[in-house]
This record gives sequence, C-alpha cells and structure tokens, in this order.
Amino acid sequence: MPGLVEVYDARIAAGTLKADPAQRAVLAELERIRLALTEAPAPAKRGFFARFSKAEVPQIKGLYLWGGVGRGKSMLMDMFVESVEITAKRRVHFHAFMQEIHHGMHEARKRGVDDALTPVADAIIEKLRLLAFDEMQITDITDAMIVGRLFQKLFEAGVVIVTTSNRPPDDLYKNGLNRQIFVPFIGMLKERLVVHDLESPNDYRQHRLTGQQVYFHPAAGARVQIDTIWDDLTGGQDAPPLHLPVNGRQVEIPRFANGVGRASFWDLCAKPLGPADYLAVADAVRVLVLEDIPRLSSTNFNEAKRFVTLIDALYEAKVRLIASAADEPERLYSEGEGAFEFERTASRLREMQDATWGKS
Repeated sequence: MPGLVEVYDARIAAGTLKADPAQRAVLAELERIRLALTEAPAPAKRGFFARFSKAEVPQIKGLYLWGGVGRGKSMLMDMFVESVEITAKRRVHFHAFMQEIHHGMHEARKRGVDDALTPVADAIIEKLRLLAFDEMQITDITDAMIVGRLFQKLFEAGVVIVTTSNRPPDDLYKNGLNRQIFVPFIGMLKERLVVHDLESPNDYRQHRLTGQQVYFHPAAGARVQIDTIWDDLTGGQDAPPLHLPVNGRQVEIPRFANGVGRASFWDLCAKPLGPADYLAVADAVRVLVLEDIPRLSSTNFNEAKRFVTLIDALYEAKVRLIASAADEPERLYSEGEGAFEFERTASRLREMQDATWGKS
C-alpha cells in the first residue's frame, strides 16, 4: 500500500484536497506509526494474560494531534486509519467511546465484579492494536477518574493510541473539579504519545460555509437546504446520537458526525437542561445544526430561557450555528417577559451568521 505522503499527494492532484504545509508536517509521524504497526508482530499474549508479559509487548509511541477547529485533524485521522493494514483497529469519537466504557463498567458491576474497569479494558486489549480517537476532551469528573487507569492498562498491553483534540494536553479538564487527581494522566499522555500542534492557518470547515446562508426562515421551507449543508459537512457519514455525560446524567445530541451536531430546538430547549449541559454541547461540537426554532413568548418562557443560555454557550465557544427558525432573530421574541433581554441573543444570532464567524 502507498505511504501516507503518496496518498496525500494523490488527493491533492485529484482536487479533493488543498495542499497545506501544516498537514504535510504531520504525515511523517502518522507514517511512522503505520509502518510500525504493519511491521511489528502482534503481542503474543492479549487480554487478561497481557499484564503478566509486559516485557514482550512491543511499545509503539502514539500521537496526540491538537489544533484549532477545522484544520483537517479528522481528515488526517481518517486517512491514517484507512492506510493501516491491520484489522485490529478502531476509530471512534472520544465521547462515544467513554459512553461505551461507562456501559461496560455498569454491566460488570451487575455481575459483581470488584474492579469493573478491568474486564472492560481487557475486552479492548483482546480486540485492538490501534485505537484512534477523534475530539478527545474531558469535561466530566467521572471520565477524569476513569481515563487515567484505562489508558495505563491499554499502554501497558501495547495498544497504540492516536488521538485528535482541540486543545493541548495541559489544557485537558482545565479548571475541572479535583483536577489535581487528573494531572498525572496528562504526564502519562506526554510520555506515551508524541504531541504535535497542527498550526495550519486554514479552517477548512469554515471555508465550506463561507458565503453560504446559515440562518433560514421560515423553518418549514428550509429542510432541503439544511440537508445539503449537513451532507457536505459530514461527508454523508452515519450520524448516531452523541451522549454527553454531565454531572451524572446524559445530554443527547440526536445526530453527530465529523464534529457536527444536529438537533431540533425541542431536543435541546424543551428538556430541563442548564448551563453545564449547554457548555458540554458547545465543547463537543464545532458546528451545530439547530432546527425548528419557534416564536418565543411568555407561553414558552422556560424554553426561551434555555435557548438564550444555549446561544450564549455556543457564542462563547465560537461554535458555527446553522439554524432554521420561525422568523428573523429580531422578531423571534417580540413581546412579553424576557423580550427586552432577548435583544442581546438576537444580536448574537446575527453576528454568528457572518462568514468569518468562528475563525480563530
């Protein structure tokens, strides 16, 4: 199989990629890992017995690729995983992976297992040599407590980890509850993975939206246009729900792919969600498609308050918003309690329609 540089150059020649020096600089690290996985023998013992034969486990240093949104991290990850000629590999969004870990631990506890993490880790070790995460981020104290022990088990068993993130390792779980417990995990990441900053000035996801309409009204006639934008941003990928753990509960984004979430107003604003939930949503997505925003008034005051909080969270996180609504922002909430305060939200909705919104 051709190397990653050849694959990258072929896509440039075909017009499906634009040459980017920062992206090209990452290819050497990804190619190193690809060749090592292809050439190194698989560990002789896996699963439960792997912990008794650590000296026999080939250690291949993985990669922590971080950088601003829309720089091509996920594209490089996909290209890398496709090129690795082993079957024991998996690419998964980090939030979805942690949801699976929590489910597996819950099932282990029901069986009376004392250390519920051990059988979950062993099952991963038994199946995989390469685990590729997209959008690694830690926002929940429970995840912060689990992830260090889990990664240590995976590293010791020779599982190679490649991950993307929007922030450097030192900023993971920043200002989180009891963060001092999490800090040793950051040190482990920096020891076990090569940390590479993708310093590209280009935001390709934003470029795909430049010049496009992103706010549609009335909502009833916008579905076809939004579907077109959605397909372009996600590449037509399957888009299962994304569940975000927040303070012991799950916040659901009904559809999620390639860093893009899709939900209706009612999915996110008709449920009893609060600021922490919306911060988690804003942290998890780079683009949010929010459909069917209704007219707001005192009759749906609670939903309107949640919508204001959601927009504030998206605005502060520089998330790109694609929206369909009953009317223009200034006419969504024209009278009743809260109408005056909504003027700031309307202004933010206008600002977020600008072609340069979200660029860093």
